[in-house]
Amino acid sequence: MRSMEQMPAGVPPLVRRLREAAREELVGLLAVEVAALDAAGALAALANPHLDAEGVALLGARPDLVAVYQVKRAVALHPRAPEVLARRLMPSLHWPDLLVAGLDTRLRPTVRRAADRTLADRLPGMALGEKVSLARRAGLGLIHHLRDDPQPRVMAALLDNPRLTEGALLPVLARERTPPSVLDTVAADRRWGVRYPVRVALARNPSTPVATALRTLPLLKRPDLAAVARDARIPAPVRRRADLLGGGGRGVRAGRPPGA
Repeated sequence: MRSMEQMPAGVPPLVRRLREAAREELVGLLAVEVAALDAAGALAALANPHLDAEGVALLGARPDLVAVYQVKRAVALHPRAPEVLARRLMPSLHWPDLLVAGLDTRLRPTVRRAADRTLADRLPGMALGEKVSLARRAGLGLIHHLRDDPQPRVMAALLDNPRLTEGALLPVLARERTPPSVLDTVAADRRWGVRYPVRVALARNPSTPVATALRTLPLLKRPDLAAVARDARIPAPVRRRADLLGGGGRGVRAGRPPGA
């Protein structure tokens, strides 16, 4: 909490008091002043660490205050905001603030899920650049929506997201409808493309470009090569190469490339 000396000069006395008041004083100030507060006063109260749920509700009940975006955002993202109030305000927040809400562990899980659902509903109308920015930071709930985006740039951003898990990525690699360009993006990634389960999934997906699948095959173990060779959905050149590598002593040994 700022001291008086740290606050900017020219701050109105009431705003200063709302920002710095102790719990009991803050409750009293809101009881008297809430009907007359402007946006600056509301923001000062919302920034006070002693503000309780009742105080947040009082501020959120003023339509003219929550009509100011900064106030609406501060109310919706306040850890003590009543759940009904926070969820009601979520749909009108900008997407970067919804992302913040979805990741803020101080908020109720139901509020965080509401933020994620709102963002997921907006994904079809978002610009590519926005989805790329979102993919780099999204939590696991949103990752499950973003992973199906057909744009390779979105997948590339997801691959850089530290919250992405193998369990979230592998289902995408197993789907035949996943665009070849997205599969190529995963195969070329320095962190994800070298993981053995990822290599297997890419080799077994009929939509993986033939050149990419062929580069992957020498790194597979015999049972996985056999599975590729038997799968009639997979392009013939890939199946033939898998069969050659996996049998007759001419292929790899237990996942080692020839000559290893």
